Amino acid sequence: MTITHLLLDIEGTTCPVSFVSEVLFPYARQSLSSFLTEHRNDIKFAHLLESAEQEWDADSSSDSINLRKRTKDAGLTPTNAIRMYFEHLIDIDRKSTALKDLQGRIWKNGYERGEITSQLFNETTESLRRWHSKKLSLSVYSSGSIQAQKLLYSHTEGGDLEHLFDHWFDTHTGSKKEVESYLRIAKEINSKSSNILFISDNGDECDAAKASGMQTLFSLRDGNPDQNPRGHRVIKSLNDVDAHL
Repeated sequence: MTITHLLLDIEGTTCPVSFVSEVLFPYARQSLSSFLTEHRNDIKFAHLLESAEQEWDADSSSDSINLRKRTKDAGLTPTNAIRMYFEHLIDIDRKSTALKDLQGRIWKNGYERGEITSQLFNETTESLRRWHSKKLSLSVYSSGSIQAQKLLYSHTEGGDLEHLFDHWFDTHTGSKKEVESYLRIAKEINSKSSNILFISDNGDECDAAKASGMQTLFSLRDGNPDQNPRGHRVIKSLNDVDAHL
């Protein structure tokens, strides 16, 4: 099948896992309290906090239920209570849409202040530009919010790369481990699934994409948590992708 679209994961695929775990996440946590305080009366921010409260109400885990009780018993303000819930989600690495949206807003401040610069794999910038010049349609599918995705690619050491991408997808589309999410993406970008090549460092994600009819490549790099390709074709650099196009 002819590949016309590349659907790219970010962490472990186009940028090192360490950038996310050692730079972005710590920055968001350190800035969480001050950011919530600064924006607590922002009308545009109210929707995000409402979504977080709804997630918390629907969260049936015992830890979240106990945390809700403790914050009420302590008489904490809504801002301080939701801050503790966000910190809890960070600690357990929950793929919370509200948390991802909040982190995106915090990172935006950091990028704009020059406190964060994206770290990509050495070959990423050249590879993205090469594929774009070949008229391949590039899209991103990441658990990070679309805002965070665009910020990452627009503040790189190689310059602003945001314009190279045609479509952006996050967990609002659905879980990256569910087949239906990839079917929605194919429909959104108006392409047959078989014409889309999905690249990720996660075996569950590759399995789901393959089940939807997409072609897959597994990004196998030192430092990536998942080192089991599960039968998917393997790349160790984005330079290896061209051999599969």
